[in-house]
Amino acid sequence: MAARNRAALIAAAREVFAEQGLDAPLSAVARRAGVGQGSLYRHFADRVALASAVLDENVRQIEQAADEPDAGPASVLGVVTWHLTHSTAFVDLLRIRGARGDGEQARALAGRVHSVLSRCLPAGHRLSADDAMLAVAMVSGAVTGPTPAERERRALAAWRLLGVEVGPLRPVETDAPM
Repeated sequence: MAARNRAALIAAAREVFAEQGLDAPLSAVARRAGVGQGSLYRHFADRVALASAVLDENVRQIEQAADEPDAGPASVLGVVTWHLTHSTAFVDLLRIRGARGDGEQARALAGRVHSVLSRCLPAGHRLSADDAMLAVAMVSGAVTGPTPAERERRALAAWRLLGVEVGPLRPVETDAPM
C-alpha cells in the first residue's frame, strides 16, 4: 500500500506541477493521487523532495527505455521527449536548485541521462552524447503551450528542425522499487 501511494503521488505530482507549476498546492497533488495530505508528507518532507522524486522517476524511465530490446536513440529520445512535455515544471526546479548552488542532484540526473545516450548511440552516429544532451536542452526550450498535445507538437517540430529522428512519445513502466 505504501509503495502504491508513493507511486500515485509521484504520478499526480507530475501532472499537477505540469498544469499549475511548482507552486501548485500540495493538497491538489494528494487529492489527485487519492490519498490524504498526511500520506503525502509521510513520503515527502517538502515540495522539493516530491519534485526531486518525480525527476528521479523520469530518469529511471529513460534508463529503462535504453534497456529495452532493440532500444535505439529514436526510442530513447521519444521517452525523453515525453518527459519534457509532461514534466515541464521541473525545469524550474533545476533552475531554482542551481541558483541556490545546490545543483548536485541536477548534475547527477543529467549524468545518468548522458550515460544512457552514450549507450544507445551506435558507433559512428552523427551525434555524440554531448550533442544529444545539447539537443535535449534546445528542445526543452521549445516545449511551451497550455496542453501536453501542444507541447508535444512543438517538441516534435524542434526535433525535425534539428534533423533528429524521435520515436513514439511515451512513458515507461519501471520495475525498480521507488
